[in-house]
Amino acid sequence: MQKFIEFSREVKEALDSKKPVVALESTIISHGMPYPENVETAKAVEEIVRKNGAVPATIAIIDGRIKIGLTEKELEFMGTSKEILKASRRDLPVVLAKGLNAATTVSATMICASLASIKVFVTGGIGGVHRGAEETFDISADLQELAKTDVAVVCAGAKAILDLPRTLEYLETFGVPVIGFKTEEFPAFYTRESGLKVDYMVEDEVEAARVVKTKWDLGLKGGVLIANPIPEEYALDRIYIEKAIEEAIFEADKRGIRGKALTPFLLEKIKDLTEGKSLKANIELVKNNARVGAKIAVQLNKLYKEA
Repeated sequence: MQKFIEFSREVKEALDSKKPVVALESTIISHGMPYPENVETAKAVEEIVRKNGAVPATIAIIDGRIKIGLTEKELEFMGTSKEILKASRRDLPVVLAKGLNAATTVSATMICASLASIKVFVTGGIGGVHRGAEETFDISADLQELAKTDVAVVCAGAKAILDLPRTLEYLETFGVPVIGFKTEEFPAFYTRESGLKVDYMVEDEVEAARVVKTKWDLGLKGGVLIANPIPEEYALDRIYIEKAIEEAIFEADKRGIRGKALTPFLLEKIKDLTEGKSLKANIELVKNNARVGAKIAVQLNKLYKEA
């Protein structure tokens, strides 16, 4: 794997010393937020992970190499370059072989984290079953990755632009535990509530870590989805954001926007419709996930050391 993967000094030292490490994705930097908020948020999230006892490992592909941990210069590059592709599982071999640059989605970040033996990954919201998927078959590769790759994913639920009931059904079919972090309701990214229940609730980071380790100790392949609601003070009104989402989806349909371009378009359109409120919510929920994810990584690290 050495010809494909390159570790930052900070991450390599942490892994060699068996310290807790948290994987972070780069699609949110290159395709999820505008500049300079994207780079500022990436740096802030890394610092939050450090302050909570773990080492951040932002993952991206630069010049055909999987970078596990980015320098400040590389973060800036990922946030400003217009030549950054969006890489999922199917894209990885092509991007690496051609020596291209790409931001890693949830699925690709899970793969890269697993290759680097990183067990906890923090993101904003996972992909899932898109609205109208019964006609388009538009289902994110994130869900299949959760079914087979041994990485715990801390998120604020699935992105609210998706069909959340079908997303949860899909996860159930493939045996992915959906755990609410101090909540019995599946959060909907911008809002704390969705009207949908999670499988189980955990009370704290210790309990979450115990669930994750138990799953893998049993030899059950695949991830654990830990759904952590956006802090109440930053949550948007459910009816307000749903109206903006429906308008954005209508616009995307009218323009014929599909596939990889759909989610970035919808997020940008919703940001405009909400006059930036959705972007602020997005930033705060990612920061909140980083706090929780780092603490879970610390507890999971302790459990493995005690075993």
